[in-house]
Amino acid sequence: MSEQESRKFAFNAMNRRSLLQSTASLLSVPFTISTTGAFAQEKLSGAGEVVVYSYGGSFTEGLRKNVFERFTKSTGIKVVDVTADLAEPQIKAMREAGRVDWDVAFVTGANYPALHEAGAFLPIDYDLWNAEALIGVPESARRADAVLGYQNANLLVYDERAFPKAGPKSWADFWNVKEFPGPRGLDAGLGYRNMVYALMADGVARSDIFPLTDDKIDRALKKLDEIKPHIVKWWTAGGEPVQLLLSREYALTSAPDGRAITAIKQGAPLRLVWEGANMGENYWTILKGGPNSANGQKFLAFVNRAEVAADFTQGVGYPGPNTNQLKYLPANLLPLLSINPDNAAKVVPPDFAWFTLKRPDGKTNADHMQERWLTWRAHS
Repeated sequence: MSEQESRKFAFNAMNRRSLLQSTASLLSVPFTISTTGAFAQEKLSGAGEVVVYSYGGSFTEGLRKNVFERFTKSTGIKVVDVTADLAEPQIKAMREAGRVDWDVAFVTGANYPALHEAGAFLPIDYDLWNAEALIGVPESARRADAVLGYQNANLLVYDERAFPKAGPKSWADFWNVKEFPGPRGLDAGLGYRNMVYALMADGVARSDIFPLTDDKIDRALKKLDEIKPHIVKWWTAGGEPVQLLLSREYALTSAPDGRAITAIKQGAPLRLVWEGANMGENYWTILKGGPNSANGQKFLAFVNRAEVAADFTQGVGYPGPNTNQLKYLPANLLPLLSINPDNAAKVVPPDFAWFTLKRPDGKTNADHMQERWLTWRAHS
């Protein structure tokens, strides 16, 4: 699925490969695991292989170097990695064919509920996890049949050169064109994100954003009417907003955190504003009917250990949920990550299960929000 196609729907967020490949520069951070022996507990040792799906490109390269190779050295289990842009169509096709060839796969937070209801996943064996993983990974991230793999955020990013004294601190500041003048950008494709930003700017509390009922959508679009004349370009690809910030065509914009973090690590004068950030979730799952399910359980237990989670974060550029990894990460990376407690407290909690619910007219909430957004873009 192309980025343009995937962005037609709120639950696809953006093309995963184009987003995740942008974080390749984080691979330059030194590995944190000094030995494999500390992680080679007897209950994770084994033989054979495990087939793991991921998104390809630098994302999978980071997994190979930072996770897969170390898992094999620690356990004796070989990782066979397979790649595709999105897993869900492949999972559905394998289930329909009656032959599941993968053991472990990422699925998006929005697509998880339907596959869960279809019985596509095995329960996670948390008895294999060590104490540091069970303590560090919050219960909200540990579902019965899925584990949060990583989060990606879209948030307010601004050019420090445009605001040398004091930059914007919230979406209300984004709407404040008098105190924070300059050309602005927002996402053209995913309307619900802009609705969230607008409601935040209009004083709605983070905890009250979802569900995006019709009255809230009306309120959000009315607020977006105010800022629309100041949006010089509606960006359509994940790398575009950061590029336009660097070329000074934007002074402030919404943007993916991974793109901005990569630019910051390369010396770009950009600042992240976590207040009101919109989060996406991607889950590790063990596919029912896979050829090596027991090894899949061992893999998930391994990847969620704190030191391995830190290497995962450095390898792919997005943090897994284990907050105990923070003590193993470089200090200059911590302020940029969504799992930093200071940042995590400021994000808008997603409600992807609500996105997939059907309305009385048979449309999902996600489809309804997107239709309202596209109508507003076309006619307002």
